[in-house]
Amino acid sequence: MRPIRPTLAAASIAAVLALAATACGPSEDNAGGKPSTPVSQPADDKITIPDDLKDRLKEHGIDLDKWKNGEWKNWNKDKWLREAKDFVNPIIEDLWDPDRMREAEKPPEKPVDNDISGDKGVTDPTPEPVNAQAVKAPYHSNAAEAGKVLFDGPEGSMVCSATVVKDPANPGKSNLVWTAGHCVHAGKKGGWYRNIAFVPSYNDSAKSTSELAKMTKEQIAPYGVWWGDWAQTSEQWISQGAATGGQGAPFDFAVIHVTPEKGSTGKSLEETVGSALPVEFNAPAVSKIDNITATGYPAAPPFDGEKLFQCSDKPGRLSVKANEPTMYRIGCTMTGGSSGGGWVAKGQDGKPALVSNTSIGPVTAGWLAGPRLGDEAKGVYNAVSKKFAGR
Repeated sequence: MRPIRPTLAAASIAAVLALAATACGPSEDNAGGKPSTPVSQPADDKITIPDDLKDRLKEHGIDLDKWKNGEWKNWNKDKWLREAKDFVNPIIEDLWDPDRMREAEKPPEKPVDNDISGDKGVTDPTPEPVNAQAVKAPYHSNAAEAGKVLFDGPEGSMVCSATVVKDPANPGKSNLVWTAGHCVHAGKKGGWYRNIAFVPSYNDSAKSTSELAKMTKEQIAPYGVWWGDWAQTSEQWISQGAATGGQGAPFDFAVIHVTPEKGSTGKSLEETVGSALPVEFNAPAVSKIDNITATGYPAAPPFDGEKLFQCSDKPGRLSVKANEPTMYRIGCTMTGGSSGGGWVAKGQDGKPALVSNTSIGPVTAGWLAGPRLGDEAKGVYNAVSKKFAGR
């Protein structure tokens, strides 16, 4: 079992659900391999690095001129920032152009262990697979909060799914996005990913891959590209997170605060897309949930990462380790790339609320599991909210 983490590009494994962010095939910007289509490079004058981020980078011995000219591609261990306080993500305008977005849609290169480590707690029988259903286009009319997270790692560009959530410090004007921890940070053997950006309602009109090749950035990303100016995940994911065995999975969640790539429009992300989901942190028991709906952009075969899908099922329980929180589990055929996508159920007030996110699943792609959101998740959420209170 693996986190539906970033999946690697150039892959040959068909039925992989490694719940890892769907890392796509390496592009010219990344180590190893060439893209199938040219990837345009941003002009130097289109790169914006805020002063506070400049200072943070300098503290770590990172040359800013070199960074903006491609130094971010250097994944030298000494320059791969991993501590919670060291998140930096300078905007590189137009880096995520249509070609590069599509290049981040490749399936994983290899499968991940299908066994569940530990499993000494309460685990219900494996659920029957539930076939993922395509979300009806336009996505904005049926899943306005859903979108795609794009980012770069040592082995190429990658992709995850994510959800616009409410911000208690800025009611009605949220810039918060909920996703999986493994979609922003590599865990115990790595650090923060780079060039993290969120695209709400990606491919809103559900065009085919061939049709997308002819579309403009504005058509593919009708609500803009939003860069993460801060991200936070659990300390458990940073210290324990791994690609196999579900290590750190019960704490595999993250919150990203975003800002528009082209500069302030006067509207928040929530105002731009017209919706944001509340987050339920009381971790309702499985017996009290009739149905959970998971949403995401699965990219490993038989999916191509370009379209939005959903699975709905009554959840069961999955224990990865006896001393860690039990996770929710549902039947679902979505594959890698769907990780980080929101799980929605009725909240205490009877209205839809985010209760989890896709974290792990088997190579056979028959089910998904997500963390139950308790005090640790609430702490991450509130910390990001407070950091940008009134902004």
